[in-house]
Amino acid sequence: MSSTSSTSSTSLFTAHSALTPHGWDEDWADAFAPYAAQELVPGRVVRVDRGQCDIVTADGVLRADTAFVTPHDPLRVVCTGDWVAVEPDGNPRYVRTCLPRRTAFVRSTSSKRSEGQILAANVDHAIVAVSLAAELDLARIERFLALAWESGAQPLVVLTKADLVPDPVTLGHLVQDVETTAPGVPVLPVSAEQGEGLDVLAAVVAGGTAVLLGQSGAGKSTLANALLGEDVMDVQAIRDVDGKGRHTTTTRNLLVMPGGGVLIDTPGLRGVGLWDASSGVGQVFAEIEELGRDCRFHDCAHESEPGCAVLAAIDTGELPERRLESYRKLMRENQRIVAKTDARVRAEIRKEWKRRGAIGKAAMEAKRGRVR
Repeated sequence: MSSTSSTSSTSLFTAHSALTPHGWDEDWADAFAPYAAQELVPGRVVRVDRGQCDIVTADGVLRADTAFVTPHDPLRVVCTGDWVAVEPDGNPRYVRTCLPRRTAFVRSTSSKRSEGQILAANVDHAIVAVSLAAELDLARIERFLALAWESGAQPLVVLTKADLVPDPVTLGHLVQDVETTAPGVPVLPVSAEQGEGLDVLAAVVAGGTAVLLGQSGAGKSTLANALLGEDVMDVQAIRDVDGKGRHTTTTRNLLVMPGGGVLIDTPGLRGVGLWDASSGVGQVFAEIEELGRDCRFHDCAHESEPGCAVLAAIDTGELPERRLESYRKLMRENQRIVAKTDARVRAEIRKEWKRRGAIGKAAMEAKRGRVR
């Protein structure tokens, strides 16, 4: 970086230092420098609603239209957490561009459509909220974690409503079950009602941007209020029958936490479809990926191939069969969504089908030859 550009970004950072609690730093100032010459101002999107958004700037929150920012690509639309260049005045004001994202949390909108939906941008920590009021759904946790790892954020599983499991031994077993499901991911039991575990959680996410994810009824809004120190998010009681509730949060909101850092709360997610998350799946199932390196064949599918180290680990009990089934399911799903959008991948899949078909045909012909 030249001394001129360094001085420019430093002065920009200082001029808009009021944005520091929202995550503004010298790198963002450097990225914004080209737009400062156009007399645009930097800001962070705190809420998006029907083609308009609320943006926090050094001079306060303003409302702007997003029509100029590639509205036809669902992954390029303005979303909560984006840093943008916006007009300082006008009626209406317009967002002129989004700064390049550091991270992006994306899911598939539907398993039948090849579209991705961006949920939050520029996130450092992905908090996956899981309620202990209902039976743990380990497969769903794995799905959330795959998207979190793929986004570039650091996942964290928070087991909410820990006060409903008063026996410390039982609680310890539940934490251990999730830790096994989430290698390399911190797992923290929290009771927002009793304040247990909140100080640790706040310390982990302080100084960065955290997005709060989970199903409806997972206690996200209660957890958000506890982290924010006030009742900002509406809370509704969950059903006693299944531990679920209605969507309390209907939009994604970015809010500053008193202990430092910002929090993006999201609506409860019923569907959590993968979106080109092969590396994320690999990180969730790191032990399977590691075992796979010792398979006899480099392209082993871990189904019935001889010399498969993964299947051997199943036989010895080293690897739970449920983990392998979940891994297969998420990899197949991810392959389908990628194939819908990538012609090269579709061609590779067809080639693999033909290869396996040829192997099967050759095996059948050899068998017939032996019978004769």
